[in-house]
Amino acid sequence: MPPNTPVVDSVPVARRRLPPAALAVPAAGLVLAALAAVSLGPVSVPWPDVLDAIATRGGAGVPHAALVWDVRVPRVLVAAMVGAALAVAGAVMQAVFRNPLADPGITGVSSGAAVGAVAVLVTGTSVFGSATLPLGAFLGAAVTMIALLVVTRLRRDASPMTLVLVGITLGSFCSALTAVLVANASEDSAVRSVVFWVNGDLTARVWGDVYLCTVPILVGTAILLSRHRVLDAMLLGERTATSLGVDVRRQQLLLLLAGALVTGAAVAVTGVIGFVGLVIPHAVRLIAGPRHAMLLPAAMLSGAAFLVLADLGARLMFDPVVLQTGTVAALVGSPVFGYLVLRRGSGHEGAA
Repeated sequence: MPPNTPVVDSVPVARRRLPPAALAVPAAGLVLAALAAVSLGPVSVPWPDVLDAIATRGGAGVPHAALVWDVRVPRVLVAAMVGAALAVAGAVMQAVFRNPLADPGITGVSSGAAVGAVAVLVTGTSVFGSATLPLGAFLGAAVTMIALLVVTRLRRDASPMTLVLVGITLGSFCSALTAVLVANASEDSAVRSVVFWVNGDLTARVWGDVYLCTVPILVGTAILLSRHRVLDAMLLGERTATSLGVDVRRQQLLLLLAGALVTGAAVAVTGVIGFVGLVIPHAVRLIAGPRHAMLLPAAMLSGAAFLVLADLGARLMFDPVVLQTGTVAALVGSPVFGYLVLRRGSGHEGAA
């Protein structure tokens, strides 16, 4: 058989049967989480009124219609899309690097995206109109991801220790760049906006934020979902994937750029929210298995539900004190990350 013949359909991991519950359970969880997030808050809204407000798009005569449609629904939609984007990006990075510790936060990609967004905010650039902010975040994420890929290629080492060290280095460098931009900001309002990006939050999300992130996240995730067989092949190693007809270098670049696109779009509307891309793929993999045809959509649904619940917890956990969504996500994700780092043999799980 010619070496360039694409035969990734024959990858052994792709022959496993799909457990239906792997998608049904997170889908149901997302619906319930979304309804709870729209219903609960300082002012609780009964579920029938929530459904009426959504059905009428905030029409007159429905109790709390404006609160539901104009305030809570956009916030929930942004949380769901960002959670889905970060989770699928994390799952893809773990396959590309064959490393269980890869995710947009640990690898420094989120910090790179924040630098791009902060640069736009501080300079007041609006060359591309409303698309300038997500474009800046995407460029920052893409540059950081390419730098990470170059370093691992030069060292020929994608071990967990190397990935974490390089990610810390890139993240620290991006934080330094952010500090430089903040120090030279000419307006106080720009500094306040930067604080938002650094901590990650969903407060005061509106329909404009939904429109801002929807297209890049949908485009990026569609690309990632379409490469599920390539990702299955990559789990078997670069040499095996090449023998199966996969152009590994080209596919890695495509996957990482698509991951940077969805990460940049997510950071553009919420700021840096860590650990979603690390924790969710691992949890989903226990149920759905390693096949990416199931893992990626299940991770998207689970990531969406997780961030919706994290945002709900941020609003209600210490009411009337409101936490930032990124803080709650870190409170859940950091102990799991510590467990993964300390777990013996974790450096070999990404290829399993």
